[in-house]
Amino acid sequence: MLVAITRKVSPRMAECQLTHLRRARIDLGRAAEQHLTYEKQLEALGCEVRSLPAEPELPDSVFVEDAAVVFDELAFLARPGAESRRAEVESIAQALQSYRKLASIEAPGTLDGGDVLRVGKRVFVGLSRRTNQAGLEQMRALLPVYGYSVESVPVERCLHLKSAVTQVGESMLLINPAWVEASAFRGLELIEVDAAEPFAANALLMKGVVVYPAAYERTRKRLAARGLGVVTVEVSELAKAEGGVTCCSLILSKT
Repeated sequence: MLVAITRKVSPRMAECQLTHLRRARIDLGRAAEQHLTYEKQLEALGCEVRSLPAEPELPDSVFVEDAAVVFDELAFLARPGAESRRAEVESIAQALQSYRKLASIEAPGTLDGGDVLRVGKRVFVGLSRRTNQAGLEQMRALLPVYGYSVESVPVERCLHLKSAVTQVGESMLLINPAWVEASAFRGLELIEVDAAEPFAANALLMKGVVVYPAAYERTRKRLAARGLGVVTVEVSELAKAEGGVTCCSLILSKT
C-alpha cells in the first residue's frame, strides 16, 4: 500500500519563494481546487492520501517534497536552502515518524527534497542554490549501508534537479537537456522534453502510471509514444510558485 503525504495550500502562497520565475498573481481558490484534484488523482491510482492542514504562516509549505526524502529503509529530514522554509520540516517529521526511521540533514548542510532523484539503488543529488555539498555528503555517509550509491549532478539553470529530470519508467527518465547534463544519467533511457516546453520535465511516476501536468501537451505525446500510461492534472496555479507534480506529495510504501 502506498501512502501520499500532502499538505493544503497556504493562504499566503502568493508570498512564495521565487528563483527563476517572475511573480504572477496566484488565484488561491483555484490553486486549492487544483491541489484537491491532484490528491483525488493519487487516490484513484490506489494511494492512501494523508492530507495535512495548511500552514498559514508558511507560503511554500504545500510543496512537501522539499521537506524530506523518503527511502524504504529510512527518511531524511531536509534542511531547506531557503531559510524561510525550514519551519516546514517539523510537521513533516511528525507525519513521517510512524512510517520510517528518521535522519536529519544538519548545518552547514542544506538539502531540498526536490534535488534528490532515486532510480532503483542509484540516488542522484542536485547541487543547486538550495542543496550544497555538505548536505550531499551527509546522505552519502548513510545511504551506502542500505546498498544505495549517491551521485552528484550540477544544477545551475533551474530551481531543483527534478525541475530538469524525473523518472517515468523503471529505467527511463524525462529530461530537459538544456537544464541538466544528460551524461550524468549513464545507463538510463532518456526522453527529451519538447524544446518549446522547457518546464515539462517534472513528472510523477506511481504504480507504473505517469502523473503529468496538463499544460505540456507536446511532451505528453512523446511519453505516450513510448508506450507510457499518462494521466494529466491541471497545476497551472501551483506552477506559478515554481511547483510541479512531484513537489506536492511524499510517496512512500507502508512497511
